Amino acid sequence: MWRYLLKRIALFLPTLVIITIISFAVSRLAPGDPAAAKVGQGSDGSMGGRSTLNEKTIELIRKQWHLDKPIWQQYMIWTGGLLCFDMTEVFTEKGTNWSVASFTGRPDFGKSFIDNRPVFDKMIERVPVTLIMNLLAIIIAYSIAVPLGIYSSTHPGTTTDRVTTFILFAMYSLPVFWIGTLALTFLANPEFVSIFPSSGLRSPAFSANWSAWKKLADYSWHLALPLLVYTYADFAFISRQMRSSMLEVIRQDYIRTARAKGLSERTVIYRHALRNALIPLITLVAALIPNLIGGSVIIESIFSIPGMGELSFRALISRDYPMIMAVFTVSAVLTLVGMLVADSLYALVDPRISFGKKSS
Repeated sequence: MWRYLLKRIALFLPTLVIITIISFAVSRLAPGDPAAAKVGQGSDGSMGGRSTLNEKTIELIRKQWHLDKPIWQQYMIWTGGLLCFDMTEVFTEKGTNWSVASFTGRPDFGKSFIDNRPVFDKMIERVPVTLIMNLLAIIIAYSIAVPLGIYSSTHPGTTTDRVTTFILFAMYSLPVFWIGTLALTFLANPEFVSIFPSSGLRSPAFSANWSAWKKLADYSWHLALPLLVYTYADFAFISRQMRSSMLEVIRQDYIRTARAKGLSERTVIYRHALRNALIPLITLVAALIPNLIGGSVIIESIFSIPGMGELSFRALISRDYPMIMAVFTVSAVLTLVGMLVADSLYALVDPRISFGKKSS
C-alpha cells in the first residue's frame, strides 16, 4: 500500500506540470488583450478616441505584466514564482541571464491584473467563505441523502420509496439558477415572504461587539437559503447512488449467510452491507474535494456571497491571467489529492482491495 502511495505521489509533479502548461497556454491563447481592456479598449482593438498615448499606455502595461514576452517565457516566470524564485529580470532583450533569479522564500501566484494586489492575498480572503459553505453543503447532503438511500434500498417498491424517488428526481431536474432566483424572489422579498436575507453574509447592523453566539446566528441566517439551494440537487443523486449500491450488496451471498445465522436486520445492514456499499460514495467525495476551493459561481453570484466562485468568474471576464492560473493550479492539486484519498479509502473500507503485490 505504501509503495503504491509513494508511486502516486511521485507522479503528482509531472502530472501537475502538464496540467499547468495546458492551462497556461489555453488562457494566453484566448482572444482579447487584458492590457487593452485595462485602458478601456475593446478586445477587438476598437476604442473611442484612440490615441498614441493610449497605445503607449497599453505597451507599458503589457511590459509590466510580462505580456510582451513569448508564452514560454511567461510560463517560466510564473513557474519560478511558484517555486519561490523571482525571474522577472531573467529574460531580457539581450538574452537569458539565469544568475539574476533570486530566491524569495515564499510561493508567489503573481499580482492580479484587476487591482494589482497579490493573488494569494485575494484568495485567502475568499477561501474561508467558500470552504465553510462547501463543507456544510457536503455534510448536509450526505446526512440526508445516505439515510434516504439506505431506507429506499431496504424498502424497495413501497409507497414511501416511490414518493421519495419522485420528489428527489423532481428536485434534481430543476436548474439551480432558477431555484435560486425563485427562492430569492419569494423567500427573501418583503413583497412576498421575507424570511431570509437577500444577499451577503452579515446584517447591515453587524457589530464586532456582538457575542459569539449572536455572530454565529447572523452568519447562519444568511447562509441558510444559499445552502438550501446549493444542496437540494445533490439529495437525489447521492441517495440514488446509495440505493443502487446497497441493493447490489444486500443481494450478495454473504448477506444471505448473515441473515441465515440469525443476525438482526439492523446488524446485517449497518455492519455488513453498508461498509461495502460506501465505495461509490467515496468516489463522489473525492470528486467533491476540488469544489471546496472552486466554489459555486451561480450561488455566489445570485446571493452576492464573496467567495472563490464569484472571484473566479470575475477573473475570467477580466482576463485576469494570474488569478485564473492560481484557481486552475489549486483545483488541479486538490483533484490529484482527492484521487489519492479515494484510493486510500477504498482499501480501508474494503480489505479485499489491495494495491500491493499479493503473495502467491
